Amino acid sequence: MAPMAPRPSKKAKVSSRSSDKKDSSSLPTESKPSIKSKGKQKADTSPLPSTFKIVAGSYEKLLYGLEGHVTCEDEKLEYHIKPIFIFPAHVSCIKAVAASPNGGKWLATGSADEIVKVWDLRRKKEIGGLMHHEGSITHLSFPSRSHLLSASEDGTLCLFRARDWAVLRALKGHKGRVNSVAVHPSSKVALSVGKDRTLRMWDLMRGRGVASTKLGKEGEIVRWSVSGKLLVVQSGSTLDIYDTEMTLLHTIAHPSRLHDVKFCKRVDSDDEILLAGAEDKKVTIYDVTNTQAEQPPKIIGAMVGHSNRVKAVQTLSIALPSPARRSTTIACTVSSDGKIHVYDLGDLKKDSEEFQELQPVAVYDSKGTRLTCVTVADGDAMENAAIGKRKRKDGEESEEEEEEGWQGLQVEDEEENENDNENEEDSDGSD
Repeated sequence: MAPMAPRPSKKAKVSSRSSDKKDSSSLPTESKPSIKSKGKQKADTSPLPSTFKIVAGSYEKLLYGLEGHVTCEDEKLEYHIKPIFIFPAHVSCIKAVAASPNGGKWLATGSADEIVKVWDLRRKKEIGGLMHHEGSITHLSFPSRSHLLSASEDGTLCLFRARDWAVLRALKGHKGRVNSVAVHPSSKVALSVGKDRTLRMWDLMRGRGVASTKLGKEGEIVRWSVSGKLLVVQSGSTLDIYDTEMTLLHTIAHPSRLHDVKFCKRVDSDDEILLAGAEDKKVTIYDVTNTQAEQPPKIIGAMVGHSNRVKAVQTLSIALPSPARRSTTIACTVSSDGKIHVYDLGDLKKDSEEFQELQPVAVYDSKGTRLTCVTVADGDAMENAAIGKRKRKDGEESEEEEEEGWQGLQVEDEEENENDNENEEDSDGSD
């Protein structure tokens, strides 16, 4: 990872479905797991990071790494980002990047070269390549610090164990390319959408598919809300918002072709917003606080400043060095204009009735590189060295505890995979 030289809008249409009316594409009741029982989230007691790292991939095969921090002078916050590495990471365009949570030690990158590469982000060192897929990598995420989930155009998802990067299970079921995967906040179940126009649910604890439903159109992106009570499926310029029973609550006709969507909490409350990056060069902000059919999501603002389509958006909560504001949430965007923007979502005022335009608080220009994907990793927490050492030790212990929770999922041989796949396809025949 040696550094190299850096290189007027329409209104959205929203239609709603009555919440007491089930959509015809609901998951089969007998095969649908109880997300509520699986969806308990662990309380996150770890301190917020005071610094952050942004990693972005590009069509030009270059991987960009930036380090960011915030300073406060005369009660005014200043955001700073600087490049820490720029290099060609793959032999083909980079399509997915992901950083492990709670410390951001691991970085995974996926490419059209069919390889998932793993990096030690702290040491800026390549660990190796995972060559289990036989198609372009379309998705990467870390359900936990100790596991990596990948998806590919070969129609499979793979779950890797970070301890030795062994494949725990290849999840088969999609007939064609997998476009997107969303892991529930509990880290126990995941959803995926693909070219076969289905939405599939996976039990990550047992490593098998548990349900599927036909969408009637190709889902390009699927995302869970922060609370795990809502999910959104994006297709073209349309957003379909469902509850956990797969009841279609709202359909949003966005005014422009969408490229990425992301749920996150407001800085000043627990209410959620939905960020939608699109062809119209901005990230539109939807208020999704109320999910009643009579009150559909409404546009309350936008993150502006890009001069070309917004390809991806990611968020991270960070600590601030200000007595007036102790923390905030930043949103990082990448665009085909070659720029990486950082926005402070604390600038979004809850009580404002007016449309709010958020300007970037920091910008990095790659000088024309066509950026495709982005991830944001934790930097350093606001603690002294002694506490930091203890925290690392505690972190190691908690990682072992986390590993115990995944012991039901062991490395399986191909024969067992094929048998499970046959059984699943038999059960899917009733879709």
